[in-house]
Amino acid sequence: MDETIPQVRLIAGLGNPGAEYNGTRHNVGFDVVDRLASEWGLSWQHEKNWHLLWAKGANVILAKPTSFMNRSGEPLQALAHYYKITAEEMLIVLDDMALPLGRLRLRPDGGTAGHNGLESVIVQFGTEQIPRLRVGIGAAPADGAVDYVLGRFLDEERPVLEKTLARAVEAVKWSIDKGVLSAMNLFNKNPET
Repeated sequence: MDETIPQVRLIAGLGNPGAEYNGTRHNVGFDVVDRLASEWGLSWQHEKNWHLLWAKGANVILAKPTSFMNRSGEPLQALAHYYKITAEEMLIVLDDMALPLGRLRLRPDGGTAGHNGLESVIVQFGTEQIPRLRVGIGAAPADGAVDYVLGRFLDEERPVLEKTLARAVEAVKWSIDKGVLSAMNLFNKNPET
């Protein structure tokens, strides 16, 4: 791995807490880190002072802010500060309406593209140099973006969703092992249908 690229030490899935949001389009970030925790045999711990759930692995920490999407940055900043993790050592996993369902897009930095959760993280860390994995959820209807992202996937979308979440898990693991730039070259391509 190129030593100039920081090692990924914190994987943060973005979403909203509570059973009413489980399985919604806006919570695919939570879904990805939940799968990683399950695969690695990690248990979630609730840190009430920081408003987040977190699980510590051998070389990486998983996190799910419980402060609701639009305030995701504050809990992540508290956790990162405690463990001395820089913005460049994080990987934020979030939903993206600009990507078709089934697509992934890794980037080492960039703007918010209108995503309030990512904006909160960027504001709290004071930099756009935060790696992120965007998981495509498909375009919302022109008049119903909020209802769309807070809605659940349709039955006919579930097979593609399952493949997408599995690819996202692999993209995260690749990013940890070989770096975000290497993962970009592999996972930003159109998946095989």
